[in-house]
Amino acid sequence: MSSQVTLPRLGQGMESGTIVRWLKSEGDQVEKGEPLYELDTEKVTQEVEADASGVLLKILAGEGEEIEVGKAIAVIGEEGEDVPDAEPEAKEEPAEADEEKEEEPKEAAPKSENGRPEEPDAPAAAPEPQADDGGRVKASPLARRIAREKGIDLRALRGTGPEGRIVAEDVERAEAAPAPAAVTAAAPAGEAEVIPLTGMRKTIARRMTEAWEAPAFQITMTADMGAAIRLREALVARMAEGDAKPTYSDILTKVCAVALMRHRAVNALFAGDEIHLQPTASVGIAVAVPNGLVVPVLRSCETKTIPQLAAERADVVQRTRENKLKQEDLEGGTFTISNLGMYGVERFVAVLNPPQAAILAVGAIEERAVVRDGELAARPVMEMTLSCDHRSVDGATASEFLRTVKQFLEEPGLAL
Repeated sequence: MSSQVTLPRLGQGMESGTIVRWLKSEGDQVEKGEPLYELDTEKVTQEVEADASGVLLKILAGEGEEIEVGKAIAVIGEEGEDVPDAEPEAKEEPAEADEEKEEEPKEAAPKSENGRPEEPDAPAAAPEPQADDGGRVKASPLARRIAREKGIDLRALRGTGPEGRIVAEDVERAEAAPAPAAVTAAAPAGEAEVIPLTGMRKTIARRMTEAWEAPAFQITMTADMGAAIRLREALVARMAEGDAKPTYSDILTKVCAVALMRHRAVNALFAGDEIHLQPTASVGIAVAVPNGLVVPVLRSCETKTIPQLAAERADVVQRTRENKLKQEDLEGGTFTISNLGMYGVERFVAVLNPPQAAILAVGAIEERAVVRDGELAARPVMEMTLSCDHRSVDGATASEFLRTVKQFLEEPGLAL
């Protein structure tokens, strides 16, 4: 017996997703647990596994099409089995049919005394778009609805879905593109290029807006990184072939995790009228990707060694850049580190990652002249700026936490 494949809810607050690519074609054999398609949510693009075995009888949602959670996107069953009439188009066809029914009285215009139809007072509704050969334009229900709302002619679009089907992304792209109207004068040089926001950029924009609504404050300290440099050199010298090379970010992750356990008020989530102190330090690492910024999470960092954290960090960063993260890789973070030192940035302020109470911005390690034992000396130093949500953390508490991180970096043995 055939079963419908519906769009799953992969994370809290997820309402819809976009089919990026089908990994199987109609007629292919599918095993339960085998990757079936790639799904783009607001946060991440990931492979989704089939929840049943059989033959992929029918694909109901095209690539590039945005689908609501719970709606059918495919049918899996036995070879030769009839596919039930449960395509997503059927869910919107009644609405289109109702529109056509509402338009019918307008088409039957009243006749004058001489028997000829009178001209209607208002123009009749636009007929269903037809292809050049007279057939119906292939388009998803969502694409048709958007086109109606925006006044876009589907016949003028080129579909990128299966068999040339027009999907929502095609309509949105056409809306963002400059209109092909007649030009009476030469277009000004250097005209701005319009780039529609992707799902990830929309999420970043929304979350950054939420972050700026929080009453945040920042404090900065400078750490002498001489001991941390020697520690990293020792760890690199002891690593086995094939191991991930420990970085300063890995050392930072470890010392911050231990400091968070000593200053639990910083390892907290703000939840309206409550502050949730977390029992373990799950540190998010900000990773730049071509389309924006992703923050995968390393869990229970206070219990792991620096080489273990290096291996986990290398794996999650690679999967981030290959678009192979899963939703759970992005959830459960209690604190975030953003390191721009590799770009030569000396100091910056990171925006909060709600509902987390704090985020640490880390700059480059550079040689500076400092006074040491009453004498001027060149020392490798690094600036750290901690941004805090003042609703969760006070200035004194934040200062104590950052001072502990500084002490651990300057004397790593204290973190043991």
